[in-house]
Amino acid sequence: MAASGSGSIMWFRKGLRIHDNPALEYASKGSDFVYPVFVIDPHYMEPDPKAFSPGSKLAGLNRIRFLLESLVDLDTSLKKLGSRLLISKGEPGQVLIQCLKEWGVKKLCFEHDTDPYYQALDIKVKEYTSAAGIEVFSPVSHTLFNPADIIQRNGGKPPLTYQSFLKLAGQPSWLSSPLLTSISSLPPVGDVGSCEISEVPTIKDLGYGDIEQEWTPFRGGESEALKRLKESVSDKNWIANFEKPKGNPSLFVKPATTVLSPYLKFGCLSSRYFYQCLQDVYKNVQKHTSPPVSLAGQLLWRDFFYTVAFGTPNFDRMKGNKLCKQIPWNDDDELLAAWREARTGYPWIDAIMVQLRTWGWMHHLARHSVACFLTRGDLFLHWERGRDVFERLLIDSDWAINNGNWLWLSCSSFFYQYNRIYSPISFGKKYDPNGNYIRHFLPVLKDMPKEYIYEPWTAPPGIQRKAKCIIGRDYPKPVVYHDSASKECKRKLAEAYALNQKLNGQLSQEDLDSLRRKLEQDEEDPEPKIRRQRQKVGHLTSQDLCKTSQEGKEGEN
Repeated sequence: MAASGSGSIMWFRKGLRIHDNPALEYASKGSDFVYPVFVIDPHYMEPDPKAFSPGSKLAGLNRIRFLLESLVDLDTSLKKLGSRLLISKGEPGQVLIQCLKEWGVKKLCFEHDTDPYYQALDIKVKEYTSAAGIEVFSPVSHTLFNPADIIQRNGGKPPLTYQSFLKLAGQPSWLSSPLLTSISSLPPVGDVGSCEISEVPTIKDLGYGDIEQEWTPFRGGESEALKRLKESVSDKNWIANFEKPKGNPSLFVKPATTVLSPYLKFGCLSSRYFYQCLQDVYKNVQKHTSPPVSLAGQLLWRDFFYTVAFGTPNFDRMKGNKLCKQIPWNDDDELLAAWREARTGYPWIDAIMVQLRTWGWMHHLARHSVACFLTRGDLFLHWERGRDVFERLLIDSDWAINNGNWLWLSCSSFFYQYNRIYSPISFGKKYDPNGNYIRHFLPVLKDMPKEYIYEPWTAPPGIQRKAKCIIGRDYPKPVVYHDSASKECKRKLAEAYALNQKLNGQLSQEDLDSLRRKLEQDEEDPEPKIRRQRQKVGHLTSQDLCKTSQEGKEGEN
């Protein structure tokens, strides 16, 4: 039975916070009751036994756990304000409509979301609310700017360069007035009637059983986000001098960045509040870095990708994406699995992929290294395949940013200097000559002398025996040889770029197939013979890798 008086539903999706939450603020204004709702969406949360790692169809367990921790933290904060989080389960549109009918509310409030999945969901919900005479309030507060406004200012098209985005965007309009960063109380929750409501579930409640895996060291939630933010902005000198892409990707005990990206992804931290805090620091220092390299510049990069993604149909794929060069990438499941399961034979690449699987996070330059290796640097595999792995395993996986970065790093869009390749050997060595990062994440190599740790296949047999790591048995041989593989990738990209230019990007599937056949024939031509000297993939199974990783951990204790 509906509660008497006026009520509102605050529908949480992202925006899992109390501070700077205009939707929550509006829901509580003039309402006798506020129902804070989060819907457990099987699309993202239901176990998928066929997936390559524990988790749902779309999300690994690290990200699901991070989300659940964020929900527990939000529930705790709401209880302090005289409210609580109402957890329901099912297809979100259906659940919301049922709650709207049951509770007889006058307002539905939720943060605007540009992801295609939520855009489609919102249309469905708004059709119902419009017919039922329910007010909808859906403010833009996940980004610094409204992507639709930027696109409108640019004549209906998204700006395709960062600099043009900055010119169009200017200063955020909200910056002149202080953001609401705290709420003293909320109206109580009304009678929930026959709607099925529960507490925040555990991993086990979701059907995952007892999972034995190494979890990410980063805890979810607004409280943790604000704590990390406070620690970051307290070091004014570090904030003032922050300069991307500088930073050491091999630091892992104390990463060389804020690690605030997962909190921004789930909206545990408001990007607007973060930006405001940075501006306060900049005002109180003599000099500081500027966009695109500054920390504030990174938040603007985030908005840039959100805007381009929102204004580009098929942004998440090569076909039908007018921004994306059409390239006949190889399709090789064995090579993809070797990359995904840290079996490439390149310790720098494999260590990063182990960190991705175990932590759900790695430094941006580490991401650049493995993305380049998979696509234009060595394996010439489709960026969409790598994107899917990142989307699943990263705790900060964000639809617009993940796709934007893969388009960039594969030289499919935004960045086209495909001759600039991250070496899987020398790039990591520059930051970490002793290989401490590799020794930590690939304990099978922990006793390998530093002279060989980035290229263990070059170690003499006696050195390998002494290090208790025989290459080809305990750790794989390289799946390709970088020098010849990178030359081959550059040659293929040169031909693909030329054909894209000739056909003005309008390549048909037949054009791509024809180019692929030509590239394969050229590769097989003995004069000149620039062949990827491919070794047999699969010296180590993923079970073996987990076993060696566990043995290494036991050896460290």
